[in-house]
Amino acid sequence: MTYRPKKLLRLPVVCDRVGYSRSTVYLLINRSEFPKPISIGERAVAWLESDIDAWIEARIESGRTGVSA
Repeated sequence: MTYRPKKLLRLPVVCDRVGYSRSTVYLLINRSEFPKPISIGERAVAWLESDIDAWIEARIESGRTGVSA
């Protein structure tokens, strides 16, 4: 098994990866439908790349099976 370091993604990258705007990302977070960010500073947050990848995979799978995730 190859070690893969954890990577943090800032909001513009997350929005680009999932195709949602900032406001939609935060709306989904408030609905508990999107991974919560991690505080990385007094006024800065980021998301674990693995959490975003897992969220995207779940959307793909639910879209193929027709089951809401």
